[in-house]
Amino acid sequence: MTLQTIWGYVHMFVYDTGRDMLAKGVIPAGNMLPEVAFIKLGWALGQTEDPEEVKKIMLTPIMDEITEREPYNGYLVYQGGVPEVEDFIRKFRK
Repeated sequence: MTLQTIWGYVHMFVYDTGRDMLAKGVIPAGNMLPEVAFIKLGWALGQTEDPEEVKKIMLTPIMDEITEREPYNGYLVYQGGVPEVEDFIRKFRK
């Protein structure tokens, strides 16, 4: 399971539906982009047919396709707005 948004994570344990999907074997891909997950899954299936090994490969970052955290202002970095809004954010984050 991946996201279609640029920022955020798949938190499948939050709602019943997500937990049901986990119980059925869906792999929570964190913040991996769908296109990356598709290619990585194809590669993983080319390495092994064992579902547990495929899951292990999918959840092991190879080229930072899954990150542990995103910076609080990360969405601004890609929009080029960090210098302009950093002072504004500091007013509220002391």
